[in-house]
Amino acid sequence: MLHVTDRIVIDAGELTERFILAGGAGGQNVNKVATAVELRFDARNSPALRPAVIERLLQVASHLATRDGVIVNKANRFRTQERNRADARERLAALIRTAAEPPPPPRRPTRPTRASQRRRLDAKSRRAGVKSGRARPGHDD
Repeated sequence: MLHVTDRIVIDAGELTERFILAGGAGGQNVNKVATAVELRFDARNSPALRPAVIERLLQVASHLATRDGVIVNKANRFRTQERNRADARERLAALIRTAAEPPPPPRRPTRPTRASQRRRLDAKSRRAGVKSGRARPGHDD
């Protein structure tokens, strides 16, 4: 079970893990032990997620998703299988948490008030007066 939020719990049967060889640090051990994890989650066919969450998840994780709606998450930051496995699961949970938040409402455009427009124009006039006062006397260009 992967507990994402209070309402979203992914069943362990929906997650497929495959251990693969990882490059990078690890010395001789890196060529012998498959420590990297490839975690697959079929988001499009998951009964744990609402359709709106699935669509947002596939947008958020578009770089990890296949055409079939399967999210493929690879983790090889750590030297042990256990830590990479936990890392992959936590990253998947973070993606789902992000997708579970409803998008903010669209911005409603507002118009400036008449008083704020007047203040802006008055400030511009004052500034223009300051700058025109800096001109050399008798120089009418």
